[in-house]
Amino acid sequence: MDNPATGRAGGRVTIREVAEHAGVSVAAVSKVMRDAYGVSADMRAKVESSIAALNYRPSAAARGMRGQTYTIGVLMVDIKNPFFPLLLDGISDSLAGTQYVPLIGIGRGQPTLETTIVHALIDRQVDGLILIGQRMDTAVVEVLAREVPVVMIGHHEPGATTFDSANNDDERGGALAVEYLLQQGYKRPAMITLGKDQGRADVSRKREVGFTRAMREAGFDDRTIRIAEAYEGIDDVTATVRSLIEGQEPPDAIFGWADYYALEVLSAVRSLGLRVPEDIGVIGYDNSPPCAFTQNDLTSIDQKGREIGRNAARLLLERIGGRMTAEHFIASPTVSTRGSTRRKTK
Repeated sequence: MDNPATGRAGGRVTIREVAEHAGVSVAAVSKVMRDAYGVSADMRAKVESSIAALNYRPSAAARGMRGQTYTIGVLMVDIKNPFFPLLLDGISDSLAGTQYVPLIGIGRGQPTLETTIVHALIDRQVDGLILIGQRMDTAVVEVLAREVPVVMIGHHEPGATTFDSANNDDERGGALAVEYLLQQGYKRPAMITLGKDQGRADVSRKREVGFTRAMREAGFDDRTIRIAEAYEGIDDVTATVRSLIEGQEPPDAIFGWADYYALEVLSAVRSLGLRVPEDIGVIGYDNSPPCAFTQNDLTSIDQKGREIGRNAARLLLERIGGRMTAEHFIASPTVSTRGSTRRKTK
């Protein structure tokens, strides 16, 4: 198909054609594309008008040869966790107004697959990586960080110097769940967490530590501090809830380490004929959008997902821009109260 603006047969429009259309030099077009210092408003307007008229898209391969592709890789552990869209929204917030676009890969919590994906992204010359909930060993991440800038979400390593991180205070969040439940009059909180044989998940362990610490500070001993592991499927969560409720001194509140667990706990409790929150309270972690659905009405620890995503992208762009010292952003969690725990103190 002919390009009506250039009058030639179809094919990718070149930067030289943009320059000719705008009546400027190729170097001037390049400066506008790079948002370089010293470009006048008139020059920018002419070049951007020609880019729009010619439907010009710069070649990522050519940019890569010059050292920058304006793409970043985003590796997520999965796509079923309703918290992750908040992170992606935050990343998009920080990339808005820049030339950067994200390329997304799903690692499925498998370190070998995660490594394959990030190597493929690096081979495609992404300018940096954001790793969300990854299960690769730190040593592997450190090797990656020597190739491209890396920011990690869902992994706490405040002493790391080769990569940045953006998280919330997961230990504080775990403790906050206990403190809130006790304030609401619940007497025997329990926690359901990710099974350890499902791979390393740093944030779930941190939340367990916070839960345990707060329970001990409230006077509970190790015998009465119950943290039950469950697989991610609804059947296993239901079985775990049933085991807790049918055991000795059953809990009157359950804290799910993440919202997608707590939502399954809600279903399990109700399927067992119990009322929420009268018979048993349920609290999650993430404050993801499904918590606010009327049928869920789930209290949750808000870990400020969009804020974490924004800061992860900010840190990555700073690294790409030349910052060498590591930074580790931490958001403060809060309780987002809803009907699944709201009852009068006895």
